[in-house]
Amino acid sequence: MANMMQPQIILLKEGTDTSQGKPQIISNINACTGIADVVRTTLGPRGMDKLIHDEKGNATISNDGATIMKLLDVVHPAAKILVDIAKSQDSEVGDGTTTVVLFAGEFLKEAKPFIEDGVHSQSLIRSFRAASNLAISKIKELAVSIEGKSMEEKKSLLAKCAATTLSSKLIGGEKEFFASMVVDSVISIGNDDRLNMIGIKKVPGGTMRDSFLVDGVAFKKTFSYAGFEQQPKKFLNPKMLLLNIELELKSEKENAEIRLSDPLQYQSIVDAEWNIIYDKLDKCVQSGAKIVLSRLAIGDLATQYFADRDVFCAGRVTEEDLQRVAAASGGTVQTSVNNVIDEVLGTCEVFEERQVGNERFNIFSGCPSGRTATIVLRGGADQFIEEAERSLHDAIMIVRRALKNSTVVAGGGAIDMAISRYLWEHARKIAGKAQLFINFIILKGIRGMWPARSSPFRQSPGSNSQPKLVCTPRAFLVLPYLIVQPKCEEGHLMVIPRQLCDNAGFDATDVLNKLRQKHALPSGEGARYGVDINTGGIIDTFANFVWEPAVVKINAINAATEAACLILSVDETVKNPKSESAQGDAAAGAMGRGRGGAGFRGRGRGMRRR
Repeated sequence: MANMMQPQIILLKEGTDTSQGKPQIISNINACTGIADVVRTTLGPRGMDKLIHDEKGNATISNDGATIMKLLDVVHPAAKILVDIAKSQDSEVGDGTTTVVLFAGEFLKEAKPFIEDGVHSQSLIRSFRAASNLAISKIKELAVSIEGKSMEEKKSLLAKCAATTLSSKLIGGEKEFFASMVVDSVISIGNDDRLNMIGIKKVPGGTMRDSFLVDGVAFKKTFSYAGFEQQPKKFLNPKMLLLNIELELKSEKENAEIRLSDPLQYQSIVDAEWNIIYDKLDKCVQSGAKIVLSRLAIGDLATQYFADRDVFCAGRVTEEDLQRVAAASGGTVQTSVNNVIDEVLGTCEVFEERQVGNERFNIFSGCPSGRTATIVLRGGADQFIEEAERSLHDAIMIVRRALKNSTVVAGGGAIDMAISRYLWEHARKIAGKAQLFINFIILKGIRGMWPARSSPFRQSPGSNSQPKLVCTPRAFLVLPYLIVQPKCEEGHLMVIPRQLCDNAGFDATDVLNKLRQKHALPSGEGARYGVDINTGGIIDTFANFVWEPAVVKINAINAATEAACLILSVDETVKNPKSESAQGDAAAGAMGRGRGGAGFRGRGRGMRRR
């Protein structure tokens, strides 16, 4: 009776949504595999593009995994983890964003049957991390260094890495043209880690072949006044003055009041304002600079003043372009025109204003520091140029990483096949459940060959409610086949070569069988064979210069493993309800921002201050 009188304990607010246990883990896995299926068809040189239309009416066409993940409005909390690892892969190495999402999705897909059969998540997590460490060690073993080569040889090798990245992009048809451009731009900035030192300017019109690289800085002509057309448009070895001040007459930003006892004093105030601006302009010309650039406005008076003295000027230059000019020319941005010395002035070999399509560009080439470059992109539709910019960003990141890490591996799914075989062989040497988890590649393929009811293998409860795989009498009929062909289905790492084949329209089963046969050679000579995307066969991808930096694959496996382990470790989700007060405040804010009543009406732009 005493137990029946126990008071009810309420821990969470009414309306709190909680879900826990095995169904919650499976739900998270299903959400992540759904996200992976979205980007699955974008992998490889024959991958398809996605057209994403947002609420503002903007349309984006891309097959870049990171771009697609950013534009998807994912609401599931577990699926957002895959969005985060795609962004992380993009910021860290620049490529492999689709690969990392596919890896994570496949890891979780492989784990789902074990979770359904009652295996503890921590057992799977330990096995995943062990397999990840083994895979990374194998990648480092198979990687080939490009150190110790001459600059010309290194540029050729880096161009191969860039071409491999660009082959899966929209501009893959001109990959050799853009690959050399990317390599030259990355080498021009040296050891500078600032990616914004490589500028990419987009000019609609023309063809992709009309794109060009400027060994220096190029930016579109800024807003200018009438006197601008009278200024010189080309200089040889000019000095440049870089400013962060306004060179125009400005009214006071705040209300100013001047009381005069004599009306004649007003003219002296006007003259003082003119003398201030003329003093600034005189000091700019006296510095010896032939080019004056400012991040702030240069007015009509200053424009005409400089034109009369054969000085070129440009105001409202973006901060990014101004900093790139400073880095390339050796100049320093000044906040005052007083005491300008030669040391703060920049220089370049040639400055010219050139017509590019319908735009006019200011081009600074032959800069002494040479720590910047600009790629001017041409093309038809705006969406095409936007995607080309994203493609070049990936290639630039890949070349930078290859320069710093200097190890490459065979692409085209070759390294994935080699790792998969290595893990299969290693799993046979492990005792305990870890062998089953790491080697589940094989068991999943066997079980997938038959319908669930007629399968020669089934799960049966073992000791301590732990499931185990048992054989039915029918299994003995297929054991000879399993001995001859133990790997009848691909696993989570072999998803890359299979998806490459599927996206290209080839028979994936036939290609994978050829790859297995080649990689099974005891001499190890087949470790560099991958998918030939042109013929639908197999090819030595390393010998045919289909390369990718080892850091891309290492980072992808690391990030995918950590994401899968994180999702498997979550067994409960608690969703707190919105409080009534928060909802009330939101409604009040909405009324205040809308037409609202008099109580919510604020002081408008033209209303009198009280």
